[in-house]
Amino acid sequence: QVQLVESGGGLVQPGGSLRLSCAASGSIFIIYTMGWYHQAPGKQRELVAAITSGGSTNYAGAVKGRFTISRDNAKNTVYLQMNSLKLEDTAVYYCNADIKASIVARLHDYWGQGTQVTVSS
Repeated sequence: QVQLVESGGGLVQPGGSLRLSCAASGSIFIIYTMGWYHQAPGKQRELVAAITSGGSTNYAGAVKGRFTISRDNAKNTVYLQMNSLKLEDTAVYYCNADIKASIVARLHDYWGQGTQVTVSS
């Protein structure tokens, strides 16, 4: 069984920074793309940023230049450095990873439990 555990959310003032972490544990053979999504109240869950196992990245337009996604493959961990935070960044942030549990297992999409990020003055 695979688990994704997020940490690093909290309350921050506009213009501030936060760093989210997400560690994958359990039966893991290989992790492909890892990413962060967010969901604000009353809205759909949206992609914030993603990173492949080779390090290629993809960002939502609203966060380009402010957020940086990175990963440590040795630790099965993905990070999201969020700078210059805005009120509209307030949301629950979810970690996502495409994982094969064994060499013969099919690829499965896993989600973390979510961590709240609140930007408020």
